[in-house]
Amino acid sequence: MHLLRLYFRLLGAQVRSQLAYPTAFALDALAAALVTGAEFSAFALVLPRFGGLNGWTLGEVALLYGLAELAFVLMDFLFGGFDAPNLSAHVRTGSFSTFLLRPVPLPVQVFGSDFALRRLTRVALAAGIALYGVSQVDVAWSAGDVLLLAGSVLGMIAFFGGLFVVGGTLTFWTVESVEAMNVMTYGGRTLISYPMSIYAEWLRKTFTYLIPAAFLSYFPVLHLLGRPLPDGLPGWAAYLSPIVGPLMLAAAFAFWRVGVRQYHGTGS
Repeated sequence: MHLLRLYFRLLGAQVRSQLAYPTAFALDALAAALVTGAEFSAFALVLPRFGGLNGWTLGEVALLYGLAELAFVLMDFLFGGFDAPNLSAHVRTGSFSTFLLRPVPLPVQVFGSDFALRRLTRVALAAGIALYGVSQVDVAWSAGDVLLLAGSVLGMIAFFGGLFVVGGTLTFWTVESVEAMNVMTYGGRTLISYPMSIYAEWLRKTFTYLIPAAFLSYFPVLHLLGRPLPDGLPGWAAYLSPIVGPLMLAAAFAFWRVGVRQYHGTGS
């Protein structure tokens, strides 16, 4: 409880500073929503002209897209401090050393170092897209189905949060952020926003067996729609998102501890 109070005090300080200029905040929030809105609107306008996407209707793709976007933005709320551009700025300027001197656990400080309230508009828009998808799919909803999707979102938050932690940790050695990690984080979010059956077999299998992104939302939505999982995988594989995500996050924080021990500061 003490750590939670510290965390929320850090967030409160950031929220107050961001709301100090309400007009600038409103414009930032609007711009954040326009990114998601423009991307999905363009897709939604084009897809009906082709009758679907490899057998997927607009509503089914909207469910995939909305879940991925909702989970990623919520993750960005929580793990924004670990994002490589943010953490590399602390490493480069030497301000990360001040984190190490404070009598507060290091992860709590990093978690509370970046909280962009403007992303709330993206959360609302992503939730709206996901709800639209829910209303368009032919599913006899049950409590198990709701838990399946909730587990999918939680798994994605943990998985992409782990990737943020890995990307941030690499800056202890590289100082600057590693662009290849953006392919895994932002590129990975885009990849799982659409049916993975549209990708080449090598890419689909890479993000199934090497990088288990397919388990996060694609398999749960397939199972929800009553469709078989690819490669003859059993139905229970659709329920692995709440396991795959935390495993990734645990491995990332193990790497984080190694990185912190290797940090020597910049001398500034």
